Amino acid sequence: MKGKPVNIKDYRPRIIDAQIKARLASTGGILLTGPKWCGKTTTGLFHAKSSVYMDLPENRERYQLAPSLVLNGAFPRLIDEWQDMPSIWDRVRRRIDEESRSGLYILTGSAVPADTPSHTGTGRFARLKMRSMTLFESGDSSGSVSLGDLFDGKPVEPAASDLNYEKAVWLICRGGWPSTLRLSDRRAATDAARDYINALTASDISRVDGVARDPQKVRLLLQSLARTVAAPANISMLRADISAHTQDADVSERSVHSYLNALRQIFVLEEQPAWASPQTLRSKTRIRTTPKRHFTDPSLAAAALFATPDKLARDPETAGLLFESLCIRDLDVYAGALQGGVYHYRADNGLEIDAIVQLDDGRWGAVEVKMGSHRFEEAAASLIKFARKMAECPSMPPPRFLMILCATGGAAATRADGVHIVPLDCLKP
Repeated sequence: MKGKPVNIKDYRPRIIDAQIKARLASTGGILLTGPKWCGKTTTGLFHAKSSVYMDLPENRERYQLAPSLVLNGAFPRLIDEWQDMPSIWDRVRRRIDEESRSGLYILTGSAVPADTPSHTGTGRFARLKMRSMTLFESGDSSGSVSLGDLFDGKPVEPAASDLNYEKAVWLICRGGWPSTLRLSDRRAATDAARDYINALTASDISRVDGVARDPQKVRLLLQSLARTVAAPANISMLRADISAHTQDADVSERSVHSYLNALRQIFVLEEQPAWASPQTLRSKTRIRTTPKRHFTDPSLAAAALFATPDKLARDPETAGLLFESLCIRDLDVYAGALQGGVYHYRADNGLEIDAIVQLDDGRWGAVEVKMGSHRFEEAAASLIKFARKMAECPSMPPPRFLMILCATGGAAATRADGVHIVPLDCLKP
């Protein structure tokens, strides 16, 4: 049951590698979660010395007959798709307690198990979330602008960008799936996301918790979510979208919540939480706290809408929303590497900021996402207005940076007002 070793020369490094290495040195086990196809198994194999795959029936049978056949092996030992046999969790936890050392197990999973383990694993497992490849990981970003450097107050050095509207639309539809990067056929690369949606609709969303779900309603929900991506979609609106296109005119909000929860359990749907700063807590203006919803990879939203690169290019409004999702995906990964998170800000007075990147030490920066340079003045004005509003709170530290993350412009640079212009293909952690 040894896994095929990953050839270091063939392995495309992932940003999460450094976090895995650090956690293996300090904790007994790592729980590595994320959507299917994002590269969890390959990355796990890169860090493991032995492996076993629990999605194979013969390995599940071996585990039931003799658990030690699955648990024993050279450490770190990868147990792939562990959620197919949820009782493994408690056995691994006990093994970590018995061994009382770090670097023993890497558990990967593309779904949250329906049967909750009896113990949370606190103190035994480090939990890491993996996503599809960012532009920096896929080789589509030069990495000339470092998010970490921006937090450290370093200037943005002028750097050329190859990104334009058409290329950005292509990157949205292709997605960040490792398996598609090797495909020279552009049609085949975009078809992969459609295959993902088809598998999700047909079986994956029902298999996660054993609850049968109507494939037609799943597809309609995915289409509704794709149309409202990067926005705080109202449950009532999602329900109305489904009801309008089925014979079941009485789809309950409870059913919609159930479908959404299942999508979160298989890491297809992610939520960008609202930002709660000391200033927003004191503000007289009501701050909206509804999270924004994004697909884990923008190619899934495009596939749910049956959008090809050509069709999407003819719809700048939808392309802009999906580009925002692409940017949030990359910012999530980059911020995670810096021990931070990505939030959004939206107030009733109309002031809205696409992304607030905040590190655990309290440092923060504000980001507006714009595909075209014709929107830069508007974005810069919003960022400056927001920074001034935050300055009204004495305990609020000033932003480390104000940034327009874009698809056009030709180069990374800093405006006279201090706002950075950064094409997405220049950014790295």
